[in-house]
Amino acid sequence: MSGHALDAPGGHGLTGTGVLYRLALRRDRIALPVWVYLGTAMVASTVFSFRKLYADEASRRTFAAGIDGNGSLRALYGPIFDGSTTGGLTAWRMGVFGTVLAALMSTLLVVRHTRAEEEDGRLELIGAGAVGRRAPLAAALAAALTANAALAALVAAALLAAGQSAAGSLAFGLALGTAGLFFAALAAVTAQLAETARAANGLAGAAIGTAFVVRAIGDAGSGTSWISWLSPIGWSEQVRAFAGNRWWVLLLPLAGAALLTVLARALVARRDLGAGLLPQRPGPAAAAPALASAAALARRLQRGPLLGWTLALAAAGAVFGGVAKGVVDLIGDNQQMAEVLARMGGQQGVLNAYLSSIATVFGMVSAVYAVQAVLRMRAEEVSGRAEPVLAGAVSRLRWAAGHLLFPLLGTALLLAAAGLTAGLAEGLALGHGTGGAVGRMLGATLVQLPAVWLTAAAALAGYALLPHRAAAGWTGFGVFVLVAWLGPILQLPQGVLDLSPFSHLPHLPGGRVDAAPLLWITALTALTAAAALTGLRRRDLG
Repeated sequence: MSGHALDAPGGHGLTGTGVLYRLALRRDRIALPVWVYLGTAMVASTVFSFRKLYADEASRRTFAAGIDGNGSLRALYGPIFDGSTTGGLTAWRMGVFGTVLAALMSTLLVVRHTRAEEEDGRLELIGAGAVGRRAPLAAALAAALTANAALAALVAAALLAAGQSAAGSLAFGLALGTAGLFFAALAAVTAQLAETARAANGLAGAAIGTAFVVRAIGDAGSGTSWISWLSPIGWSEQVRAFAGNRWWVLLLPLAGAALLTVLARALVARRDLGAGLLPQRPGPAAAAPALASAAALARRLQRGPLLGWTLALAAAGAVFGGVAKGVVDLIGDNQQMAEVLARMGGQQGVLNAYLSSIATVFGMVSAVYAVQAVLRMRAEEVSGRAEPVLAGAVSRLRWAAGHLLFPLLGTALLLAAAGLTAGLAEGLALGHGTGGAVGRMLGATLVQLPAVWLTAAAALAGYALLPHRAAAGWTGFGVFVLVAWLGPILQLPQGVLDLSPFSHLPHLPGGRVDAAPLLWITALTALTAAAALTGLRRRDLG
């Protein structure tokens, strides 16, 4: 469609913004609380751990001194500006990753209620009423403002409840919230540039990754700290919560968000509804023979995300593997820090504990891809593209099988890429050879596959049995990851920990391999997938 369906009834104003804002909050009444809870729980569990493990100021200062002299850890987490307080250590540990979490939440929220609405055709229907041209954009940004305000308030409250200073708690919460607003406005711009929600999220995700790399370069060296000021993620840590509380730095993300919002509003009027400003490459007039089957079509739709995820995990593996030497140097004889890493799953030595923890993280990240790959079927169904395929001589099971190859085999590729680069980087950094290191890390990452597959099967069941509830596909992932990640830190009962398949995996490298949990997790995956596919065959399409 090339017209401006939103122009006539509501003009170019904000008519209907309030209604769309309430609709956005209602549609995300499950997803947004989960995002906010995850960010708050991460901060709360971190301050709890630091308070327990470093109860006196002397031990905190000793730990902080080791971080300041370790460039690889500074690149990963940032510098410690105040190592004398538990709040200062929490701000260091969660500042960068809390900001990334807020950025991802804001990006997905804004793109979902702008570009994704246009792509699915719902915005055209809404525009038939009294809705202004810029109302959807304004409503999405208002919803992002609400989510980030809630995150900032709850993070500050969690720190206050842990006995930290009020000023530092508020500064840290606002640092995360304002960074989220900046990336929400950035996502509003990418939603105008790209023609699809996937591309808009990809552009915004690339910007988040670039900001992380720029900040890491600035934090890694003593003479390059000025570079971190070029990154919005760097602004978050430069607020220096609990270490002077630079309130004026909060103006940087706010000013950036304001400028990007103005740009996004201007771009809305310069494009047709449903179109993006970036030119699209025209496809061939006729389909290639390689696209003559449902599996080939699924491969064509899924190959781009798979390539992007593979490159991202390979890069992450290289970064985390290279940090292994810094972790070993930091630990030394510090038994307290060794206990922190050991609680993340390691059993034989500090290095094995660290490598085991990052292997678990790679497994959880791969589970995100697995869920997305499964839910691609839902996107095809909702958009109406699946119906013409299934109208031919293609059964639903055959159509689903083409897509399910990617959460099955694609996740193996992701974990293999992460294990390969992590092993290479670790072997080179520690100087003990790459052959053995690669083998250990490949085993540590690939053993995550049964838990990843069960997460994908749970997402398939949510899509097949509850097709009208978008969050159903993510429910299993949220439960599995939160229990496995936060359960040991919060010392939850073993019965609760057993709810997550990640809690039953061997802790490699260094741990003992027990085949029984791997077999029953795989069997449960097969049963769940079979039940889901049965439900998919019997329910109405759409």
